[in-house]
Amino acid sequence: MKIINFNTHKSILNQFLSELRDVDIQKDSMRFRRNIERIGEIMAYEISKELLYGPKAIKTPLSTAIENVPAEQPVIATILRAGIPLHQGFLNYFDHAQNAFVSAYRKYTDEEHFDIHIEYIASPRLDGKTLILTDTMLATGASMEYAYEALLTKGQPAHIHIASVIASQQAAEHIRKVFPEDKTTLWCGTIDPELNEHAYIVPGLGDAGDLCYGEKE
Repeated sequence: MKIINFNTHKSILNQFLSELRDVDIQKDSMRFRRNIERIGEIMAYEISKELLYGPKAIKTPLSTAIENVPAEQPVIATILRAGIPLHQGFLNYFDHAQNAFVSAYRKYTDEEHFDIHIEYIASPRLDGKTLILTDTMLATGASMEYAYEALLTKGQPAHIHIASVIASQQAAEHIRKVFPEDKTTLWCGTIDPELNEHAYIVPGLGDAGDLCYGEKE
């Protein structure tokens, strides 16, 4: 499995990431969501280079131009709710894409232990398509694994691109183990070294869903 860590190269993405982490700047929820969205746009552009293209004749006011355009449109899938701004960033660029949504959440059995529950799925058929799975934070990788298993009820995709703003090293290793090696690519804004006792990424940025949309009960 190929892993792309954007933070190993210097780019404007690092500025957006630094603002997401900053304990003062992240208090502005609109800016927080927009920075996630902008990272999604950057990732969408990079992933677009991996798609199949074909020539298309375009009539201009003066003549005809031949442009290489995507021969396929991906399916963009996200895990609610923290994944919504990242999904929107992808949709800003892949504006002809189909969309899928999975509701996955942590159900705690006590303060330190939880199970992942899938409540809802809405998706087109996925057979032979390029699937882009987005979630802002990839902590343990379990939510992504279960979301993918739920989506497989809609067919077998030809290739899977997993996109996350911040992943833990543990999650990256878990994804490598449970996703198809020959057709999965993991794209991360950065990979942080560890999880704390509550399975939050360290140094991370906190609870992305709460920072985007307010605290939940």
